[in-house]
Amino acid sequence: MFKNSRSAHRAIVPIALVPLLLTAVTGILYSLLEARDIEADLLMALRIGKFGPPDLEPFYSVILGVCVLVLSGSGLSLWIKTRRRAIYVPAATTLGIRSRPWRPS
Repeated sequence: MFKNSRSAHRAIVPIALVPLLLTAVTGILYSLLEARDIEADLLMALRIGKFGPPDLEPFYSVILGVCVLVLSGSGLSLWIKTRRRAIYVPAATTLGIRSRPWRPS
């Protein structure tokens, strides 16, 4: 399906970004409006997955949870791979101090 974890992560991020961003933005706006005693029932409805006829309320929290788990897993996988490939550079060389020529092991 995907040739590597980087291509999988790139394919999943745009799809998962929409519900996660919608939940975050509506939550922030709802709390700001609620502090000013302004009713924002539409924002709360969007936040819990009521999008009109396609009522996703029973599944929306599961969708968000799966998005977070998949993106966290693929992001962690990418991070671990880059950490393994990183070349260890001693602190003395980053400060410009060279007591002897440095060679990667």
